[in-house]
Amino acid sequence: MSWSKSFAAAAIGLATLLGATSASQAEVKELRLSKGYGILYLPLIVMEDQKLMEKQAEKAGLGALKVSWLLLDGGNIINDAMMAGSLDIAGTGAPGFITLWAKAKGIPAVEVVGVSGLSSTSLWMNSNNPEIKSLKDLKSGDKIALPGIKTSLSAVMLQMMVAHEFGKENYAKLDPMTVGLPHPEAVAALISGKTEITAHFTSPPFSYIELKDSKIHRVANSADVLGRLTMDVVFAPKRFVDANPKVVQAFLDALDEACTLIANDKAAAAEIYARTAKVKTTKEEVQEMLQDKDTWFSATPEGVLKIAEFMHGVGSIKVKPASWQDMFVTQLRDRNGS
Repeated sequence: MSWSKSFAAAAIGLATLLGATSASQAEVKELRLSKGYGILYLPLIVMEDQKLMEKQAEKAGLGALKVSWLLLDGGNIINDAMMAGSLDIAGTGAPGFITLWAKAKGIPAVEVVGVSGLSSTSLWMNSNNPEIKSLKDLKSGDKIALPGIKTSLSAVMLQMMVAHEFGKENYAKLDPMTVGLPHPEAVAALISGKTEITAHFTSPPFSYIELKDSKIHRVANSADVLGRLTMDVVFAPKRFVDANPKVVQAFLDALDEACTLIANDKAAAAEIYARTAKVKTTKEEVQEMLQDKDTWFSATPEGVLKIAEFMHGVGSIKVKPASWQDMFVTQLRDRNGS
């Protein structure tokens, strides 16, 4: 090999080494996260309140990581923020994540990946119309409030329940009745009875708050129909995950810590939620919700592949994941997920 070729090869090798070193040291100094409304976001609420992300970042040798939180509700809004580059890691409904994952798969600039599972609970269909006693009683004039039509958690869970009730080919039967509305606004609309909203498909604490009003009754419970599924997950742009492996691992460690706190001390978790929630509930009321057998929190995804397979089967997404691991970061692959 000539001197010039040897020098060029050495230069390339040095540049590669320096690039790798630079990349390993270039992890972000500021992390922008989002959470939504309701009990499903409790691990993220605990993380923010207890500064667990900052703690785990320090522990991982990342120094003083600046962490900022946004409150965003509805998959479409979260996706827009992510694509606009104003958000690094987001908690969202599993269907919203799956939709974006499938659309962006293989497109480096916009590809996303699941960072973790998050939570599950029972979603209740509540109504202010005494004539509505089951999904079959909903008429074309009824309006069902949920955050984000078509792809939000509530929207897809409702489609899965409708497919079970009316047959897979009729999964979208109730879609024309849905209205996109953040949960707190939907609660006010349902209880007032002065709007077009006659039903609300929602999670705790909103489902519990509504049923305290004598005019509201429960029509359906998602857990009775769909069983055990991770309903909310955490996701991020793949390019962010690839560039920030230590930050991602610190996030997972913080989330595991938050889930452990909730499992071991429901009273403390309930106090944090009651103190910080936009919709006011008491610590005792939140603790009651956390005792519900259908409410649980874990970074390990469970049943997410089942949701993706449903969405692919009805044509909501065009790319079908080969496994649950296909949608999530490598740090989770040894966990017993599904």
